Amino acid sequence: MRKWIPLLIVVAAFVASAIVYPRLPEMVPTHWNGMDAQPDSWSSRAFGAWLTPVILLGMWALVRILPAIDPRGANYAKFGGAFEAIIGSLMLFLLGMHILLLRAALGHPAPMQRVVPFGVGILLIVIGNLLPRARPNWFVGIRTPWTLSSDRVWEKTHRFGGRVFVAGGLLITITALLWAQWVHVVLIAVVLIATSSVFVYSYVEWKREQSTASPAS
Repeated sequence: MRKWIPLLIVVAAFVASAIVYPRLPEMVPTHWNGMDAQPDSWSSRAFGAWLTPVILLGMWALVRILPAIDPRGANYAKFGGAFEAIIGSLMLFLLGMHILLLRAALGHPAPMQRVVPFGVGILLIVIGNLLPRARPNWFVGIRTPWTLSSDRVWEKTHRFGGRVFVAGGLLITITALLWAQWVHVVLIAVVLIATSSVFVYSYVEWKREQSTASPAS
């Protein structure tokens, strides 16, 4: 992903809020009930309009800063494109959610129980395809004590985690399209299984590496 795209996403979020701000009501919906897709949390117009653009601006700044402050910053050059794409994908997802919020505040709600999980599924698929390209660093990727202790464990865990993320993302998107009433259960299950599986896998691979190295030492 080209480096100017994240900045373009930030600008798009600020412009979208600025255009509709005069027409927004004093209170805007900021959270929806997962079961019936009805708003169950409201915030002030200013908070709803500007929080996400500010968060996106902060993410853009982090993209510029992280390689300079990471002790393993030299590795960013080895996966710079994937790093930019991962952050850009997260930012694009947040921009989409922001636009949905603005539309809902203006009286044009979307079927959030389908759209949000579908977006999460697509995001997982994209990130899952990019994860195997990540190189050891302290900020981006699957960071467990064992991936941070061994470059080999990092590489194997990210290949495994990429497949898990893609499979989980596909399951979520299909469920969101066909069985929306179950999608939040599936989403929670995918998150729990993906998190626990990569955690356990990285530990197992690290133990295997230690046991292989022990006889030689």
